[in-house]
Amino acid sequence: MPIRALLFDLDDTLAVDEAVSHETFAHVAAVAASRFGVAPAQFARDTMQIARELWSEGACRPYCRSIGISAFECLWGGFTGETPELTALRNWAQKYRAEVFARALAAQLESYSSEAPEFLSGEFSSTRRARQRLLPGAREMVAQLSTSYKIALLTNGAPDLQREKIEALGLGEFFNAIAVSGEHGIGKPKPEIFDRLLAELGVTPEEAVMVGNSLERDIAGARNAGIRSIWIRVPGSEEHAEVQPDYTIVALHEIPTALEQLGGPAGK
Repeated sequence: MPIRALLFDLDDTLAVDEAVSHETFAHVAAVAASRFGVAPAQFARDTMQIARELWSEGACRPYCRSIGISAFECLWGGFTGETPELTALRNWAQKYRAEVFARALAAQLESYSSEAPEFLSGEFSSTRRARQRLLPGAREMVAQLSTSYKIALLTNGAPDLQREKIEALGLGEFFNAIAVSGEHGIGKPKPEIFDRLLAELGVTPEEAVMVGNSLERDIAGARNAGIRSIWIRVPGSEEHAEVQPDYTIVALHEIPTALEQLGGPAGK
């Protein structure tokens, strides 16, 4: 069936996410080495591991999992909002950030100043925020596709953080609709959030294609909602999931070819 709408994931589909986080850990490790004398490579490894472990053990993990908020995002998101879940996450994240860097410092130093963990936490937050960037060709590709298809964004994550990313990256003008999981209280791969976005676009599942990097969330979610899918395989972050995309690509410039194979545009 001809395609009328494209649903895009955000993180590591249009915007660089995992790689920027790793760059930020390396930057903070270099700062910690200069300021406090730690070994930077070990410090970077330790902070990533500790962040994942504390996130996994944290009281907010069930909410984070359901909405799609990662351990690394908990190091820099503001999590503004007055829902009980966001309030709890905001309060927890403040302690979590300091503890991540305190434990990493303690792994190498017998003592350090009480201000050091908060300083490094702030350095991570400001650096990660400043380094946001699109994947090569993302803006041009979305602009090109918007002339033939309705374009929507379907992203898991906290409302304020995902909206901040969209604004910082300058993509908002191209989207006919945007759905952030935290604003709906439900995330991919559940089909309900896909259904809501399709209703806003005024298209049927058969007329839409989902483009995303996550087999577990984007591709499985599209399948659950009866939507065809294009999986962008990001080296180093591939998942193992029992779901098959309708088409696989390794770069955004391959999307037009994939869409032609799947049916091509029906017009807007």
